[in-house]
Amino acid sequence: MSEHELIDPRLTRIMIRGELVDAGWTDRGIARMVKAGIWVKIRRGAYAMRQDWRRLDTAGQHVVRTRAVMRQANTEVVASHVSGLMFYGGPTWGLDLSSVHVTRTDGRAGRAEAGVSQHRGKILEGDVVDRLGFPVMAAPRLGLEVTTVAETEAALVAVNHLLHSRATTLEKMQDRYERGIDCWAGTLSTDIVLRLADRRIESPGESRVLYLCYLYGLPAPQPQYKVRDRSGKVVARVDFAWPELGLFVEFDGLIKYHRLVKEGESPSDVVVREKRREELVCELTGWRCLRLVWADLDRPDHTANRIREKLFGTPVLAG
Repeated sequence: MSEHELIDPRLTRIMIRGELVDAGWTDRGIARMVKAGIWVKIRRGAYAMRQDWRRLDTAGQHVVRTRAVMRQANTEVVASHVSGLMFYGGPTWGLDLSSVHVTRTDGRAGRAEAGVSQHRGKILEGDVVDRLGFPVMAAPRLGLEVTTVAETEAALVAVNHLLHSRATTLEKMQDRYERGIDCWAGTLSTDIVLRLADRRIESPGESRVLYLCYLYGLPAPQPQYKVRDRSGKVVARVDFAWPELGLFVEFDGLIKYHRLVKEGESPSDVVVREKRREELVCELTGWRCLRLVWADLDRPDHTANRIREKLFGTPVLAG
């Protein structure tokens, strides 16, 4: 295994059938290695060591499949759309990763192939960058591409990740949008995502809360709102706040609590500390707190009712 593979498992070795045959392997021999559980077939004609494959999460496995597609392509292609997003460590929530997305550099329409979506959008100067040693669409274009193949909510999650990780800026995305997106289909949600996108959003769950407020016509909250004590010192930061309406929301995702655990602490210590922080915010501001979890986002009608009732004392009208 190379030094790069040790650093990033997404760079694990890929074995292509044609190269294996040239090295003396037969199809029967390849099949035996797969059956024995030593190799794993990652796509048609491409294999990896099973132990390396099992080290990868869903996003990492998609990167390896994308690399295989790129190596097997009969023309030069660039990792794009949701496949390109995985090279940026992007979130997988709400995205269909069953197909690998690549864009041809020659501008021609690609042939249909199982598990591969070839795109032919015009590539402009600056659209392609190097990620992990492979040609990948630059983040400003990539975020726009995701809006054309994913549901609006999932696209917002992806774009906010690119913004928060500083892979790009909203200004750069808007500039690329204005320069044209020739031959792209499904751009109806692009304007919505660009209007809602916010670099301050830190997680997929927070992006979903923001989208829920938009979808149900609730007032837009202020993300990552800083709370100060009477001397003006910042003592807390809440996920969302409606200062004029006296409400703040905290989204309690598992990743958030894992991130907050300090050395020598247990998850219960984090819960206690978060409860004290909530009490401090309420004491300083006089606001009410509403805590949301992932399960709440799977019941958007109910959750929108809860938020509206907290804000205005009246639920969303049914129907």
